Amino acid sequence: MLATRGYAAMTAKAALQPFSFERRKVGPQDVLITITHCGICHSDIHQARDEWGGSIFPMVPGHEIVGTVAQVGSGVKHFKTNDRVGVGCFVDSCRSCPACREGSEQYCEAGMLLTYSGRGKDGQPTQGGYSAQIVVDENYVLRIPSALSSAGAAPLLCAGITTYSPLRHWGVGKYHKLAVVGLGGLGHIAVKIARAMGTEVTVLSTSELKRDDAKRLGAGDFALTSLPETFTRLQRRFDFILDTVSAPHNYNDYVNLLKTDGTMILVGVPDKPTLLEPFPLILHRRRIAGSVIGGIRETQAMLDFCATHSIESDIEVIPIQQVNEAYERVLKGDVRFRFVIDLGSLK
Repeated sequence: MLATRGYAAMTAKAALQPFSFERRKVGPQDVLITITHCGICHSDIHQARDEWGGSIFPMVPGHEIVGTVAQVGSGVKHFKTNDRVGVGCFVDSCRSCPACREGSEQYCEAGMLLTYSGRGKDGQPTQGGYSAQIVVDENYVLRIPSALSSAGAAPLLCAGITTYSPLRHWGVGKYHKLAVVGLGGLGHIAVKIARAMGTEVTVLSTSELKRDDAKRLGAGDFALTSLPETFTRLQRRFDFILDTVSAPHNYNDYVNLLKTDGTMILVGVPDKPTLLEPFPLILHRRRIAGSVIGGIRETQAMLDFCATHSIESDIEVIPIQQVNEAYERVLKGDVRFRFVIDLGSLK
């Protein structure tokens, strides 16, 4: 076993604290990665506070991992020492179901193995990227293009693929009008990616303070959802709505902003359910759909796309000792737009 250091939540809602634990030894297909950076995702907070239920403690969060290869197993074919690599939201899947065979491991019928707060085939809990190192099967490791910085690329492993995958799946592109609901860690990347795809983007936000950021990131329009007239003015405006908000809100308010045959795609995960009114959907053949990250091949394609279009996350880099403060700031919306932990600070 490999002795490892990190920061963990020992129980639900407890502050994260230094934690020593063990990683498995490097097997024939494994890659040992020295972690240099790890993004802080809102889902880390949900999981560490057991807001979705089923969290496993002690928990080392983190699934936006970038680092360098320190060791490879005897059977590894695609990576070598000193390669710069990434690990996203999952580290294994059944590999045999239809979803896995087609490269959609995120929809594995047996369930993808989460990078943290999951249980591997050995029954041991997985631990994430708020740590010094991680051991991952090479089939679930991604190559970080040289055009991307390590810190700026880290949030792409979750926020980037969470927004890229549905835009690609539903064919969002030129001549489409897209509304992005929320301009946070997910939303700001969605604006950048959609603009690179040639899409006309409007940002819908509760905060006037986000207006200038929305325009800087490439949005053609901005509207305040705190104003009732916004929902009147923008009726039947959009082909697609990408809802990135993880706080409870009323989906029904947004459905009428869709054209006939329009699609509202949910990628944020509020901790409370929302009732849906059927008539606005039925009368205009609208759809509400959901999407979760992407498979390994698609995630690599997203990284390559972002490298080609010079897309990185807007970040604030912090030492790991400030992780609890960062959690509170995320909940207050006090970050533009993603915290990234510099794991060189782990002592």
